[in-house]
Amino acid sequence: MGALNFRQKARLKRKKRIRKKVSGTKEQPRLSVFRSSKHIYAQVVDDTEGHTLVAASSTEKRVKEQPKFENKVAMAKFVGKLLGERASEKGINKVVFDRNGFLYHGRVKAVSDGAREAGLNF
Repeated sequence: MGALNFRQKARLKRKKRIRKKVSGTKEQPRLSVFRSSKHIYAQVVDDTEGHTLVAASSTEKRVKEQPKFENKVAMAKFVGKLLGERASEKGINKVVFDRNGFLYHGRVKAVSDGAREAGLNF
């Protein structure tokens, strides 16, 4: 894993601790969020099969076509709504939330808020 700084190691430690408890099934898949410095990625995963059922990110065309967001939190909320809409189309309405070791505030919280607004329950 190369040279990781203290923050990265701490996040991976939290991620490991969370993933021990959180697992997605066919009935209730896992909504996993990844946050980089510029972008946000979210996907709904069925861990029993190892398949991504639905995904959305700030790098895709539909997000970039939107008028410029005032900040990254607003963009994250839009990505959450987009993911929630796509999940609803596939008949997914209940998920477990996996913050992937990130603290639950800012952009990670915005993704979950957007997904809730679009009709996902967790």
